[in-house]
Amino acid sequence: MNAFAELLRQRATATPVGTWIMSASPLVAEAVGLAGFDWAVIDMEHSPLDLATLVHLLQAVGNTPMAPVVRVPWNDTVTVKRVLDAGARSLLFPFVQNADEARRAVAATRYPPEGVRGMAGMSRGSRFGTTPDYFRSANAGICTVVQLETLEAIANLEAIAAVPGVDALFLGPADLSGTMGHVGQLGHPAVLAQMADAARRAHAAGLPIGSVGGTPEVVAQYRAMGYDYVAVASDLGLLMRAAQAAAKALRAIDAGAPAPAAPQQGSGY
Repeated sequence: MNAFAELLRQRATATPVGTWIMSASPLVAEAVGLAGFDWAVIDMEHSPLDLATLVHLLQAVGNTPMAPVVRVPWNDTVTVKRVLDAGARSLLFPFVQNADEARRAVAATRYPPEGVRGMAGMSRGSRFGTTPDYFRSANAGICTVVQLETLEAIANLEAIAAVPGVDALFLGPADLSGTMGHVGQLGHPAVLAQMADAARRAHAAGLPIGSVGGTPEVVAQYRAMGYDYVAVASDLGLLMRAAQAAAKALRAIDAGAPAPAAPQQGSGY
């Protein structure tokens, strides 16, 4: 069973809530995995994460209830092969623009005859050769998510969604806003209109669609549009906000402002 795919199947009863792992730290990833998130993207596209460290992060997250989704740095068959051999089973492909690119992504995750994944008998993905009949059963355990980040990709949404083996769509609002000429304006009305249209069309095509927002309030807005699974911020983003808030509060005390109210309870620093 693929844990992330199972979350998507249950989305009608509970929205799968996730976050991003950008720190490339196994310790941080394990801690975040115990914070209450259902899933998280382990990001190889925009973080200093190499293949060896990916194994450590998958081991760390595997010690938690959180389902990992690995975002590969690019739609590259060799990279995908190595990430799958490292033990990833749910993959997010960035910047998929059309059905041909979606087909290439799916093929990279599948053993022949369904795809082009190279076979290796001794890998972490096969539990070092102990998974019975791994080469025949592995394809069914993969979850492939493709990321739409441009107007071109959204225009091709139905064709991408129709590719066999594409299990879910994911819309990247930051890159979408940039390609629309609204750099950094994720809340621009034109960007939000495209996001709402994408959600409606994904549902009509029969596929779940997800997105990520910087705050719970933004994520709630995406949920209201119909996004089926959502992520909030990242491990580094959450850390920086808490660190900045703590520093600001202490500076305010030094300046003579009233001390902030003590938390009702706490289990750590």
